[in-house]
Amino acid sequence: MAVDVLLGLQWGDEGKGKIVDVLTRKYDIIARFQGGPNAGHTLEFEGKKHVLHTIPSGVFHEKVCNVVGNGVVIDPVIFKGELDKLIAQEPDVLSRLKISRKAHLILPSHRLLDAASEAAKGKKKIGSTLKGIGPTYMDKTGRNGLRVGDIQLDNFQDLYNNLVTKHKQLLSGYPDFTYDLSELEPTWFEAIEYLRTLDIIDSEPYVHQAIKDGRTILAEGAQGTLLDIDFGTYPFVTSSNTTCAGACTGLGVAPNRIKNVYGIFKAYCTRVGSGPFPTELFDETGETIQAQGHEFGATTGRPRRCGWLDLPALKYAIDVNGVTELMMMKADVLSGIGNLKVCTAYRYKGEVIEHLPYKLEEDLIEPIFTEVPGWDEDLTKMTSEDEFPKSFKSYIDYIEKEVGVPISLISVGPDRAQTIMRK
Repeated sequence: MAVDVLLGLQWGDEGKGKIVDVLTRKYDIIARFQGGPNAGHTLEFEGKKHVLHTIPSGVFHEKVCNVVGNGVVIDPVIFKGELDKLIAQEPDVLSRLKISRKAHLILPSHRLLDAASEAAKGKKKIGSTLKGIGPTYMDKTGRNGLRVGDIQLDNFQDLYNNLVTKHKQLLSGYPDFTYDLSELEPTWFEAIEYLRTLDIIDSEPYVHQAIKDGRTILAEGAQGTLLDIDFGTYPFVTSSNTTCAGACTGLGVAPNRIKNVYGIFKAYCTRVGSGPFPTELFDETGETIQAQGHEFGATTGRPRRCGWLDLPALKYAIDVNGVTELMMMKADVLSGIGNLKVCTAYRYKGEVIEHLPYKLEEDLIEPIFTEVPGWDEDLTKMTSEDEFPKSFKSYIDYIEKEVGVPISLISVGPDRAQTIMRK
């Protein structure tokens, strides 16, 4: 049996959590393959809203196993808090959760390093969520990191102390940054004790055996393709591989085991934090989209910047990931906006191009737009694509023709019931 992958094609916040929840009934295992508590996957059903940060989005389904893969970084304090809330609603949630021994741990000193580094950047801030993600991945690639499996070793305290000593030396390079690590450590070590009681596994053999046994697996990505450390809008990116390749390294799955790649995108674009955004709107239309779409970060609460759909960026994300099916989110937000614009090319250094260039800064690039008809009808009550207004159908057809990949699912609202599978 092969592994399917679901990931975001923009700057994150595309609605991946909802779609994983919708698709979970088709799968035996949902596995997160990268990122950490900087993710915010929002699910809504039965009148309740749930936000997951590290735990896979299939956790509300009783017969599904949820695996936190080796490519994920875990903050034990946030992880415990997330589980405490889940257990209050789903008492048996721990029975369907497994954690990779090779997932890396976020230390309190990682968070301090994140805050110190971001503060020192001044106006050049990356827009970090200050969760310690970047410093943790830096220790991972620097071969200094602590992993979940280390908490089961007798010398774990020594390993922790050695890494913290290194972090204190790094923090001394920020003389204006003050901190008290001793205030953070007791809660962290309490969460470590809790983590020791959970189902910690060698995740690669587990996944490999599941494939051999014919079990169905969905790899769940966090953030979005344009935030990928290699292929995103560097340096305004996250610290992990958010693309399909990240599912291979983040779960130990061979490339030839990947089958379907589901690409999630919004009918428009959003971005949280700093970084280039060619189609960003600074007018009343942008404010309307932000308000109607409730565009505020699930993790940080920060308002999301809003703009028109960017087709060159979308095509790039499709090619990088090998997307086989597209899923469009938040089309309902554009109802009543009037005529819409779609970026179809860029004017880059005076030349018209249709691909994503090396740099997207506004002094180098100008988006070229095509105007298309909008729609006024409320999509949120619709249950079939036969009910879609003509202009919305044309918008879907236009996107499919431009990118060459079918749109198999349309989301017309936040609830899992507001999801339309296309014929």
